[in-house]
Amino acid sequence: MRRVLDACCGSRMFWFNRNHEDAIYMDIRKFSDTLCDGRKLEINPDIVADFKEMPFADESFYLVVFDPPHLLKAGKNSWLGKKYGILGQDWENEIAQGFMECMRVLKTNGTLIFKWNEDQIKLNEILKVIDTEPLFGNRRSKTHWLVFMK
Repeated sequence: MRRVLDACCGSRMFWFNRNHEDAIYMDIRKFSDTLCDGRKLEINPDIVADFKEMPFADESFYLVVFDPPHLLKAGKNSWLGKKYGILGQDWENEIAQGFMECMRVLKTNGTLIFKWNEDQIKLNEILKVIDTEPLFGNRRSKTHWLVFMK
């Protein structure tokens, strides 16, 4: 049984071990491409699924990592859009549903790590949408890591 879910794994950029035996990597996308700077982009999840409707039973994981797309404005074929994904115009509901799904699949007393880049949507707007106060996190740069416990 794997204990960790990365609900929006993308290319697994922040993982030290991108094939950790304890993790399930999920993303709505699966593709391979070469970016404009020549680097290869691989999005190859274990499970292709939408973070708003996860195919897991309640309380399945001890740790969930939620790093959803943070861009509203990016071209569909731009390297930023390919690398990070793009939110829809109904982003508030997308993020709220995704957060609720992460909490649903998280075991009681489990930990949720939420990563957000506020380049286009400020963190305080996200916190209003998820309506849950983090235990702690960082607030010093554009990219924030927040920790929640169920």
